[in-house]
Amino acid sequence: MPTNESGSVSAPLAALVRRAIERDGGWLPFDRFMAMALYAPGLGYYARDSRQFGLLPASGSDFVTAPELSPLFGRALARQVAQALDGCGAAEVWEFGAGSGALAKQLIEALGARLQRYRIVEVSGALRARQRETLAAHAARVEWLDALPQRLDGVVVGNEVLDAMPVQLLHFDGQRWLERGVSAAGEGFAWADRPTHLRPPHEAAFVPGTVTEIHPQALAFVSTLAERLGRGAAFFVDYGFPAHEYYLPQRRGGTLMCHRAHRADTDPLADVGEKDITAHVDFTGIALAGQAAGLDVLGYTTQARFLMNCGLLQDLAGAPVPVIAHAQKLLNEHEMGELFKVIGFAKGCDVAFAAAPIGFAAGDRTHTL
Repeated sequence: MPTNESGSVSAPLAALVRRAIERDGGWLPFDRFMAMALYAPGLGYYARDSRQFGLLPASGSDFVTAPELSPLFGRALARQVAQALDGCGAAEVWEFGAGSGALAKQLIEALGARLQRYRIVEVSGALRARQRETLAAHAARVEWLDALPQRLDGVVVGNEVLDAMPVQLLHFDGQRWLERGVSAAGEGFAWADRPTHLRPPHEAAFVPGTVTEIHPQALAFVSTLAERLGRGAAFFVDYGFPAHEYYLPQRRGGTLMCHRAHRADTDPLADVGEKDITAHVDFTGIALAGQAAGLDVLGYTTQARFLMNCGLLQDLAGAPVPVIAHAQKLLNEHEMGELFKVIGFAKGCDVAFAAAPIGFAAGDRTHTL
């Protein structure tokens, strides 16, 4: 098992983090630590040349996402994207955090001539290189950007992008809230708390010892996207809950999780840069941020219901058993079907589309946000 000891793969990144801690007086907010662990140029988990996405550990991957699990995910999502392109009078798709490029490939092939341009906003040079390989056959229609443009028109998609945005950690000691950060401890790191004015966005009977997350970066991303979206729609797929479920008193440990070799652990301070760090999404916060910045919420539902609404079950008719088995993982409640949710937004689109997006035709849970 790799460690933070000198000579390990993560040692240069750990040294970089320690220097940041020293510059900040011995304490680094967790969101900055998480940002460095994931995105530090050439060293962070998503910034180095490694294979994060795949079906099994034997591939050298750490986790699997829906597009790698089954190409039927992209085919079903494409039906909603096509309806949104028509309803918004658009011809471009924008994907944020395109991972291996698998979803982009599925959407481009499913949309065919309906799609004029596929634009990927990707901050990781390593992932961008992998995406170019995956999308080589479609290079004429694909463009990469490293930042959000001042204006975009079209349909935005983001699969497991919000959960990878750095979060702040809060700790309730029974009397007050503290912000949890990171300090140096020898060659490694340790938790350290400081008083803060920050609070969870949902009132609950929190018990002493509770640690939870708040999501200012994800909310700021949605707000900025809303402000710069001229005419179009956006669909985000991720694991998470509405606020009243996210901030349940029983969820006293929060949702922060690490992924490596298809195993999960709860220690982001170990093996920095060698594993993914994520937190579940507060979909109530995401919805409110979008609304406040001018977006209309199209719907909110489970991944299973969204995919079924978009025709996944029809795609499975007569399919080979292995195809059915993989697709069922997208739908099963104990796998991805219930934990993963889909939220949709629109701005400046036809009333007919905004009133009846196919992905939310049945099982819409917007009332729970």
